[in-house]
Amino acid sequence: MPVVKIDIWEGRSIEEKERLIKAIYKAFDALPDIPKKAITVFLNESKKENWGVNGGPASKTIVE
Repeated sequence: MPVVKIDIWEGRSIEEKERLIKAIYKAFDALPDIPKKAITVFLNESKKENWGVNGGPASKTIVE
């Protein structure tokens, strides 16, 4: 059954991660042949310095 893997930068709150997971499950509601209990969601958190963006580490190239 579906396994959803999402790579995100670390630092999000538990509440933000919960909202993201709920939104993913809600997106699967449009597919009635996939029961919620069959879906697995993994959030993989990484530090910005481990991501390359625009030719450099995201910790230096991304301004929030």
